[in-house]
Amino acid sequence: MLAAISSASLLGAGGHAVTVEVHVGKGLPGYQLVGMPDAACRESRDRVRAAVMSSELTWPATDRITVNLAPSGERKGGSGLDLAIAVGVLVATEQIPPHPAQRFGYLGELGLDGSVRAVPGVAPMVSVLSGDEVVVPAASQLEAGIAATTPVHAVNTLRELADVLGNGEPWPDAPSPPVADHEETQPDLADVNGQPVARAALEVAAAGGHHLLMVGPPGAGKTMLANRIVGILPELDRRRSLEATMVHSAAGVKLPSCGMLRRPPFRAPHHTCTVVSLIGGGAATLRPGEVSIAHGNER
Repeated sequence: MLAAISSASLLGAGGHAVTVEVHVGKGLPGYQLVGMPDAACRESRDRVRAAVMSSELTWPATDRITVNLAPSGERKGGSGLDLAIAVGVLVATEQIPPHPAQRFGYLGELGLDGSVRAVPGVAPMVSVLSGDEVVVPAASQLEAGIAATTPVHAVNTLRELADVLGNGEPWPDAPSPPVADHEETQPDLADVNGQPVARAALEVAAAGGHHLLMVGPPGAGKTMLANRIVGILPELDRRRSLEATMVHSAAGVKLPSCGMLRRPPFRAPHHTCTVVSLIGGGAATLRPGEVSIAHGNER
């Protein structure tokens, strides 16, 4: 039997829709994953198999399993496709019905015990997921809700999801992280004693959106002052806030407790950082660099 499940993969700072096609049929027992997966994707075979068996579900050990990640011409990376692959196997082996399983989009990494774990980049991936509703790990519920345009459901284990899709049980009440009204307190320029010239320069640069170069000996307070300019910058508008939040999500940077970045981020790359870590990139998997993570500071 054939199953087609909606999911997404991360490429750079953006999400790309992926259709996970799973075929389970007669033939030499085995598991074949095609569609340009990276190493983390290829290792999903063992994670998915162990998670299915740990969830007291049946793994088709005597059948041949073929998984295609469409479109096949684009590279897929990360472990966020685990949950979609597992659902595809369960649908293809008729352990859960195709409907409503194929109405949802799925994101999440599977643990060997059947737990559903968070992955980096949930926000940009959710924004491109096709499907009437979205299923994500419980730890990513707040982040997914930032970018999702459809209802978001959170699960802690594969067994919970199988009970909902196969037995018609209600969605579990996954506890979501507390949502704060504002971001964590930023360093305040008012705490700085002295430095009148430097403080005036910061205020002019923040008000006019100018570049600023600070030069001085170690310990003069350059980094301390630069860190405090964020507190006097205006808050990001909705569009830039969403863009900056998605870039941080894709880079795996921890988001504030309120979910979205309200102010321009402060980044302090070390002088020994590599070109890739500064501007982004990578040999196999593209990742945002410090320049991209600082997105939102331009005016």
